[in-house]
Amino acid sequence: MKRFLLVVTLICATCALPAFASLVVGAKAPLFTAEASLGGKVYRFSLAEALRKGPVVLYFYPAAFTKGCTIEAHDFAEAMDKYHALGATVIGVSHDNIATLKKFSVSECRSKFPVAADTNQKIMKAYDAVLPMNTQYANRTSYVIVPDRTIIYTYTNLNPDRHVANTLAALRRWESQHKR
Repeated sequence: MKRFLLVVTLICATCALPAFASLVVGAKAPLFTAEASLGGKVYRFSLAEALRKGPVVLYFYPAAFTKGCTIEAHDFAEAMDKYHALGATVIGVSHDNIATLKKFSVSECRSKFPVAADTNQKIMKAYDAVLPMNTQYANRTSYVIVPDRTIIYTYTNLNPDRHVANTLAALRRWESQHKR
């Protein structure tokens, strides 16, 4: 019985650990374009174009208007001045359709950064950001990508609390090594 409880405890502890994104630091980020909304206005987001301006924080989230995704969107919106000061663009990606994201970009993203529709999961799959326990959704994964397309930071955790702080720290480290 003790051995059984130990095995169950180990399995539960392993399941509680955050999953790690498969695209590793140092890998080249896959380029993509996607229909996106910023402040309720729809446009075509291009990662290549964004990278010409500076680093990009690409974050995946499971679904608009859910509790964790709303918290995360608010956190990113509140930090946008810090991202801009570091020359960074932020883009959120989920499986939601563009009609939903038009609303989400205004209410939860507070018209501060765009969110892109990945209804066919092409971007999620390219970045290995599919939620393992429910593959129609994105996992909560954040990447920091620098202008040469190198991924310098990746973080996967369904808890939204550290994504903004962690990506800002990664950008600050990179900036200190690559003064503009």
